[in-house]
Amino acid sequence: MGDTAKVGKAVAPVREQPSRKREPSVREARERHRAEGFTRYAGPKLAGPRTVLEHGGEGYPEALMTMQSPPKRLFVVGDIDALQDGLAVVGARMATPYGLSCARTFAKLAAGAGVCVVSGGARGCDAQAHRGALEAGGRTVVVLGSGCDELYPAEHYALFQDVVDAGGAVVSEQEWGFPPMRYAFRARNRIIAGLSRATLVVEAGMPSGTFSTADAALATGRDVLAVPGAITSKTSRGCNRLIAQGAVPIVDDESFRDVLFGTFGILRQEAAPASAVDGGAPGGKDEDGGSPSDAAAVLLEALQACPATHERLAALSAAGSLRLTRSQIACALVDLQREGLVARYPDGRYGPARV
Repeated sequence: MGDTAKVGKAVAPVREQPSRKREPSVREARERHRAEGFTRYAGPKLAGPRTVLEHGGEGYPEALMTMQSPPKRLFVVGDIDALQDGLAVVGARMATPYGLSCARTFAKLAAGAGVCVVSGGARGCDAQAHRGALEAGGRTVVVLGSGCDELYPAEHYALFQDVVDAGGAVVSEQEWGFPPMRYAFRARNRIIAGLSRATLVVEAGMPSGTFSTADAALATGRDVLAVPGAITSKTSRGCNRLIAQGAVPIVDDESFRDVLFGTFGILRQEAAPASAVDGGAPGGKDEDGGSPSDAAAVLLEALQACPATHERLAALSAAGSLRLTRSQIACALVDLQREGLVARYPDGRYGPARV
């Protein structure tokens, strides 16, 4: 995990110079990209103002001046004023409904408070963070690992255009036509962290590429935040490890607002009667006004504590650890999925569909 072995703020940073390591040209990158079996992006280009910001020049983000190996240039589509101190929200690409919901919810809360949300535009948690910020009517910044004319993933073109149209920006240190290369995605993580006063990791397993963003945040003296999960959940092991090493735990919307206040000086607002993050107490009414049955409420509470497969639930029932019969479990699972409270995860476990 690199620098995350000791989570905490670094000493006072100094202004850094761009790395002089030679990067491949656009032509060389395209040849390598084609040799590896990839096809070029064939979709439309993003519409909006285009700017190239030079390191140390007018408009270049001050926050990036103190990071390690700052980019020599930034290629931007959108409003360059969006490239101010924000909150990075990152997480797994193959995320569970829990991680996706956390990314969207916390990004929406931050953007609603006037904080720009920064992420990488990837599938999974990144995309949900951008969507949450847009839903709140706020700004968000997409930092790409490819050039802004070689959008990756291609299916996120509409999302990226929405970001630009909403006053945000899509940015890359790569030239406009630079194809997506594996090494470039890890490199762009340092820019995500550099543009942010704090980095929130909403879901990450072990190992996880998300840790490079956390490492970059620590290297420039920024805070790292993490959303905890069940200790039995593989998809939360990374976040739980970060918290064990000193990352700030985000356990609900109230603790998140406390962080916004401490980091950005944003005054806390009174929370709504039903928490925006926890979705109300287990067994309470759902969004359609219905109420889970007693068996469904018991099962929902168990799955909120620890997602499990149907076989695992049956074993817990046989051992007396779950006060439901096999038939009750089967019926409750159907009810909870129909009501949108529980979803089947890619690994076969059932767990909360939202938080």
